[in-house]
Amino acid sequence: MMRRTIAAILTLCILAGALAGCAGDRQALPAAEAETVTVTDHNGNTVTLPKRIDRIAVCDILPLPSVLAVFFDRADKIVAMAPSSMTAAENSLLSELYPEILNADTSAMSGTEVNTEELMKLDPQVVFYNASNAQIGETLKKAGFNAVAVSVNKWEYNAVETLNQWLALLSEIFPEEANDRAALVREYSEKSMARVKERTEKLTDEERARVFFLFQYSDSSIVTSGAKFFGQWWADSVGAVNVARELSEENSVKVTLEQVYDWNPDTILMTNFNPYGPEDLYGNTVGSYDWSGIDAVERRNVFKMPLGMYRSYTPGIDTPVTLLWMAKTVYPDLFGDVDITKETVEYYETVFGVKLSEEQAESIFSPAENAGKTDF
Repeated sequence: MMRRTIAAILTLCILAGALAGCAGDRQALPAAEAETVTVTDHNGNTVTLPKRIDRIAVCDILPLPSVLAVFFDRADKIVAMAPSSMTAAENSLLSELYPEILNADTSAMSGTEVNTEELMKLDPQVVFYNASNAQIGETLKKAGFNAVAVSVNKWEYNAVETLNQWLALLSEIFPEEANDRAALVREYSEKSMARVKERTEKLTDEERARVFFLFQYSDSSIVTSGAKFFGQWWADSVGAVNVARELSEENSVKVTLEQVYDWNPDTILMTNFNPYGPEDLYGNTVGSYDWSGIDAVERRNVFKMPLGMYRSYTPGIDTPVTLLWMAKTVYPDLFGDVDITKETVEYYETVFGVKLSEEQAESIFSPAENAGKTDF
């Protein structure tokens, strides 16, 4: 009887130990899994990343450093970015709010080419790149980097939806930093779009503004947006007509001044991807171009697009307020009650908890010339 009792006790002890071991294993697995996060990037790649990321490199997805800085409300995690991103940062509100962004290295990128040796010296835990540049993605992966593709055109150049998708991806990668920002930006954007649509949807064809986007400009070239670039989306969003919509080439398109005369826009919007402003068109200061016979120039209807955290023509943190600015700029009578400075201050504080002064908000709509100097 005694032997049977001892045997039973031993058996129970062994079972208890085994169960405890299993329970221990079950407890250990989540802890191990919690050290990483797995996401699907915008090219459909499955990427496993460290849960804690303190060193971020951004290659040729130029607006992303500014989005990351506002997302984190700090910029010290960004160790590398493209020279064009740095130029925008140096000449915008981004470096005023987050001066540490100026410490990021720019030696690893040149145009759309990446120098992996220089990048390795910076030891990034994740590298973001433009999803359209498959070659750079392969180069990064072969070099052993955690490469994440971020798209600018997957959503047909819809700047609002693209920003929403960027923030959604960042929220997956950095869940502890998200704080509902993606949802707040989407909500604010939807409200802004509804406000604009309500006032513009009943415009007749004759009442709609005819807009020309001067994307890049030099003494030898004029570059605009056809139907497959951000200019088309901006025009559609504010109820205007993109005069270059007949151009079917993807991305930016070179045109002649003669074509612009044929289109004869009544409004010209100049991006911050060139250093020039309205006075350069009014005074014909660039090359041998003469814009004087175009309606937009005769009416003094040439405007420089805003520059807040980045060049607002692309998707970025400022996209929702840029939409309101553009609607007010193109249709001043319809949107005369919109106080764009007040809207900007409210947006930054409501969505990101960033308190701008009125002077800081106003500076967004008076961009520095040097911000337009790009390396492509």
